[in-house]
Amino acid sequence: MDINSLNAKFKKVAGGASTVFNRAVQFTEEKLGTAEKTELDAHFENLMQRSDKTKHWSEQLLKNTDAVLNPNPNHRMEDMLYEKLDKKKKERVTQFEVLGNIMVEAGNDFGPGTAYGNALVKCGQAQIQIGNAERDFITATSNNFLQPLSNFLEGDMKTILKEKKILETKRLDLDACKSRLRKAKSATSTQQDDVAKAEVDLRVAQSEFDRQSEITKILLEGINSTHTHHLRCLNDFIEAQTTYFAQCQQYVADLQRQLGSTSGNLDFSSLSAGLGNNNSSGSSLASPVVPSAPPSIEVTAPTPTEKRQAKALYDYDAADSSELSLLADELIMVYKVRDLDPDWLMAERGSQRGKVPVTYLKVLE
Repeated sequence: MDINSLNAKFKKVAGGASTVFNRAVQFTEEKLGTAEKTELDAHFENLMQRSDKTKHWSEQLLKNTDAVLNPNPNHRMEDMLYEKLDKKKKERVTQFEVLGNIMVEAGNDFGPGTAYGNALVKCGQAQIQIGNAERDFITATSNNFLQPLSNFLEGDMKTILKEKKILETKRLDLDACKSRLRKAKSATSTQQDDVAKAEVDLRVAQSEFDRQSEITKILLEGINSTHTHHLRCLNDFIEAQTTYFAQCQQYVADLQRQLGSTSGNLDFSSLSAGLGNNNSSGSSLASPVVPSAPPSIEVTAPTPTEKRQAKALYDYDAADSSELSLLADELIMVYKVRDLDPDWLMAERGSQRGKVPVTYLKVLE
């Protein structure tokens, strides 16, 4: 390597060290209040503050939504580790599914033919359905809400932070050049060449600062489109949550009807016999008093109240002939019926008639 190359490299290193030193001096003097600082215009400052708020609240939304979807902190740490290692996250069984499987096993052990065993099996199956709905909700929220927030923070936001940092260094360079020019002009022994060099350095620094300001400003103004995108993601999150809660409500309502239809058919004969056989005195227990059947009452069709139009939110398959199947987005006429469960409405589609769950409908004005 010749001496000229060494000199060029030395000058480059020395120049870089000098620039860093000048920035440090300028920053220190600004903090001490002994040096002036180039201020950005009000619009630019508002854009900077808006980006800072967007970063802060996006991080908080990401963190706390993840905590709702995955309450176990150990699981969250494990998922984060898998994400850092670019490995697929573990597919975990939801707590509702765990509970449901336990109930089904218990019911089968007691005997699905017994009242208690049958009820346990039915409850377990409903819990598994709720667990599957929860899994779908978690997947939809992760893909449509959390992932866009994470992509923004790891992509666009990191680019904005990088350009803002470059802008700050260009600003320090500019103010350092301004300071050197003032000192050169105020010194009595300064040669004209020093002033001219300081003016050239200032023009170069001003040009670089203006260019970086424009780049940073364009990126900051893109925060508006980011908010628009995040708003759509938020709507997707609420839609997934609405679907999840509606499904859970429907599963529990169906379970409640199933349990209600079987609770009145309990057979106490075997229980009475067992208690009688275990009586130490040998005396038998009195048979349970069976209430006499109420007198027959003629049932007339209930009078419908005001009919209103409703839109089906989801598909619904009728469980029996008393219900009416629905197709998502179709329009039907609905009305309340006396003695009908408040969670249901009577519906009509042409000549077809049957009850439908309220949670599957949007009643129109």
